[in-house]
Amino acid sequence: MKFPRTHLSLPRALGAAVAVVGLTFLTACGEPGSAGGSGGSSTSTGGSSVAACEAVPGDELVVLDDDKRLQTVDNIIPAINAAAVEGDDTIVPLLDSVSAALDTDTLISLNKAVDVDRRTSKEVAEEFVADAGLDAPEQSGSGKIVIGAADFAESATLGTIYATVLNAAGYDAEVTTIGNRETYLPALEDGKQVQIIPEYVGTLTEFINKDVNGADAEAVASSDLDGTVEALTGLGEEIGLVFGQPSPAQDQNAFAVTKAFADEHGVASLSELAEACGGLVLGGPPECTERPFCQPGLEETYGLEFAEFRSLDAGGPLTKSALQQGEVTLGLVFSSDGSLTPSE
Repeated sequence: MKFPRTHLSLPRALGAAVAVVGLTFLTACGEPGSAGGSGGSSTSTGGSSVAACEAVPGDELVVLDDDKRLQTVDNIIPAINAAAVEGDDTIVPLLDSVSAALDTDTLISLNKAVDVDRRTSKEVAEEFVADAGLDAPEQSGSGKIVIGAADFAESATLGTIYATVLNAAGYDAEVTTIGNRETYLPALEDGKQVQIIPEYVGTLTEFINKDVNGADAEAVASSDLDGTVEALTGLGEEIGLVFGQPSPAQDQNAFAVTKAFADEHGVASLSELAEACGGLVLGGPPECTERPFCQPGLEETYGLEFAEFRSLDAGGPLTKSALQQGEVTLGLVFSSDGSLTPSE
């Protein structure tokens, strides 16, 4: 599970306006995730048993491979009111065709077009549907469908892609922005206001898990996509939801350094960083020091050693700026951020 999706819209909007930074995905072994005027605060976290590596300023940022799979999967998945598709054999396959056409690099490009290039979600979605050959589906259907979107651009673009494909098949589909998950999930369960919402596998799994089983329920989402989707499917049955196929596209926590730092120390993964460097300065949201998939997980899973933590934001402009200026060594970003350069 990652930091709440509702935290993303403001950082992304600011990120486009304040600074456009180029990030590149790096993977280990070829495998396929402030201070100083930035308004953050810092906390010392201890010493290091390996050589301390100073932060290296630079405009271009690279995401280090999560090679030990610390992060919970957060693949895009269509969440659907079960009653809305009862007796309809067309809607889910159409949504599955969208899932199959998306991957993380494509999602980055879609977000860049909206957040950085300032195009509309409608324009970008329609272009994607045409380019992906989804504008003339073999399936056909009819009826009114409302797709809900959360209050950030990625969700609006994905929702508009769903609507465009459904309209091409003969449905009367439209998109409505309906706020955060606390607002839109009850509306989806009810099925009167919205019938479909683009969602995120791990985050949604844990949200429903805590809703159904209590705030202290043991986590069932993990880095295993199949296992997490299985858990999500079972939980969905309890509240009247069904799901399409998960997309290869993910929007999850990731950790970045500057390209200059990665080149200097020859690191492409979090494991390589732990072997090469100690005394790191970590930047992220205040909750990072307590969340198992942030600082504690980096320490326990990878053995990373931090000299300091700086409280900034969740994948937003403060963290990116601190990385660029050499104020932090490692910073939390999101894997589908429109500022990222898709992997080659």
